[in-house]
Amino acid sequence: MLVALKRIIHSGWLSFRRQTALSFATVSIMMMAIFLITSLFLLQGMTKFLIADLQDKVDISVYFKKDSSEEDILRVKAELSENPEIKNVAYVSREEALEKFIERHKEDQILIESLAEVGENPLLASLNIKAWQASQYTAISIFLEKGPYQELIEKVDYYRNKEVIGRIFEISSNINLAGIIFSLILGFIAIVVAFNTTRLAIYNSREEISIMRLVGASSWFVRGPFIVQGVIVGVIATLLTVLVFTIGVFFFSSRIDLFIPGFSLFGYFKAHFFTLLFIQLATGVGLGVISSWIAVRKYLKV
Repeated sequence: MLVALKRIIHSGWLSFRRQTALSFATVSIMMMAIFLITSLFLLQGMTKFLIADLQDKVDISVYFKKDSSEEDILRVKAELSENPEIKNVAYVSREEALEKFIERHKEDQILIESLAEVGENPLLASLNIKAWQASQYTAISIFLEKGPYQELIEKVDYYRNKEVIGRIFEISSNINLAGIIFSLILGFIAIVVAFNTTRLAIYNSREEISIMRLVGASSWFVRGPFIVQGVIVGVIATLLTVLVFTIGVFFFSSRIDLFIPGFSLFGYFKAHFFTLLFIQLATGVGLGVISSWIAVRKYLKV
C-alpha cells in the first residue's frame, strides 16, 4: 500500500513537471484566488480594529441649563451610573469646561479676547456618557431627551463619530461583498484552468493509461496521479502566496501604522499565521482537488 502511494505521488509529480506552461498558469491563477481571500482576512482585522477604536471614542454629551444646580446634575449622574447599558459617566462643571476651552484655544487670541469681553462663563455644565455598545447610544439619547431629566437638560449631543462608524460599517460590508464576489470568480477560473490542465494530462497519458488498464491496475492507481497533481498545484500556490504575503506585510506594516495608529499589520499577521495558513491550504488544495476530480470523473473512465 505504501509503495503504491509513493508511485502515485511520483507519477503525479512527473505529470505536473511535464506540463510546465499549463502548471505555471494554474498555479498563478490559484495564487490570485488565495491572495484575495487572505487579503480579505487581513482587511477584516484592520476594519474591526478601526471600528473598535472609534467606538471607544464615541460618547454622549448632555448639556444642562444654566439654572440647573450642581446637586441636581450630580443626582442625574448617580442615577445614570446605575443603568446597566452605561459604562461610565463623567461630570464636567462650567468652570472646568471653561478651563478646557481656554487651554484648547489658547493660540487663538481673538477668540480668547472675545470670551473675555462676554464677561461671564457662557459654557454649560455637562455629563459625558459612555455606553458598552455603540448600538446603545440611540436609546440612551432618546431616554435623556424625553425622560424625567428633560426639564434640566439644554441639549443632548450625540457624538459625531456615530456617522463615521456607520460609514465604516457600510464601506467594510461593500468591500467584503466585492472581495467575496471576486474570490468566487477567481476560484471558478482556477477550477477551469486546473480542470483543463488535468484533462490535457489525461490526454497526454492516454497510452500509459491503456497499458495500466491492460495489466489490471486499480481505478485508484490510474486516477490517483491526477488528483495528486491538483494537490501539488494547491500546495505550491499556497507556499508562494505565503512567501509573497510575508514579505509584503513586513514591508507595508509600518506604512499602514501611519494611517491606523496602534494597529500592527505584521503583528496581526503573525498572531493569525496558522489560521491564515489553514485557510490558504484549504483554498489551494481544495480548488486543485475539486478541479482534478471533476476532470477525472468526466474524461477518465476506468
